[in-house]
Amino acid sequence: MSQTLQYSIAESFQIAWDYLDATGELGNPDTAAGHLLDTIETMVRQGERRPLLLSNKAIASYQRFRAEQRLSISRSGGTGSFGRR
Repeated sequence: MSQTLQYSIAESFQIAWDYLDATGELGNPDTAAGHLLDTIETMVRQGERRPLLLSNKAIASYQRFRAEQRLSISRSGGTGSFGRR
């Protein structure tokens, strides 16, 4: 993997992580890290290299994931913590 690609991935991840942390949307750190990295990796494999676009798409994907978790828990009548610390 090239240095530039490694930098793009690392920068994208950090931007997404910092945003989610600052807004209180991070939830479980392990779950968040896995989801963000999976999303970024998928986009990189599709040829995307722009860190800001990668991070924005990863944030949006994680927010949808969390919303789906909350909806699933509310439908089942559970009171889960949604992965919050």
